[in-house]
Amino acid sequence: MALTAIGFDADDTLWQNEYFFRLTEKKFAALLQDYASSDHLLEQLLEAERRNLEFYGYGIKAFTLSMIETAIEVTEDKVPAAVLHDILRMGREMLRHPIETLPHVRETLEELSRAYRLILVTKGDLFDQERKLAQSGLGGLFDAVEIVSEKTTATYERIFRQHADAPHQSMMVGNSLKSDVLPAIEAGSWGVHVPHDLTWVLEHAETPSADVTRFHCIAHLGELPALISRLK
Repeated sequence: MALTAIGFDADDTLWQNEYFFRLTEKKFAALLQDYASSDHLLEQLLEAERRNLEFYGYGIKAFTLSMIETAIEVTEDKVPAAVLHDILRMGREMLRHPIETLPHVRETLEELSRAYRLILVTKGDLFDQERKLAQSGLGGLFDAVEIVSEKTTATYERIFRQHADAPHQSMMVGNSLKSDVLPAIEAGSWGVHVPHDLTWVLEHAETPSADVTRFHCIAHLGELPALISRLK
């Protein structure tokens, strides 16, 4: 195994993220309980998010716009201005939430940074991702930071050629099979899945078959150094 560089996802791999979306969804459902049931409202919200990905991308700002659109739809264009104000307030609260790093993150990054080039590969709103990285205190452990609009095979090919020796000498680690693992494997890299209890449904994908030798799964980030040692 000629591994020289390791890419890491950020949201729900290094720090909590989806938890704050789920919490806001509950507040959103309570706000509009007079117009739609919680299940129906969240189904409509998910459909709006899916529909708006190509226009707004990922992140809290896109989520807030989708909440506004959903509120207009379920109230049949009669949503009170006070409700819209509350939705905007909830979005701002999310943009101010404190960063909570997940277990084993710092010690794992510190250990691996002594032997490999570390690359942060995250997608979403530029300002928000920069804010979270700065507040996490982890920025100094990375040799490069890439904030992208989408994670595709071509994305990983470019990043691992620009910041590493080559895709086949690189590894991508993250909680999303769809965005972090499968496209990295298709680019020729190793893909390591670190499941998170709360992974957005639009990030779900089928687990690779057993004959995909470059796929691995670990319970938490603390297991990554031992996995790499076994692969050598």
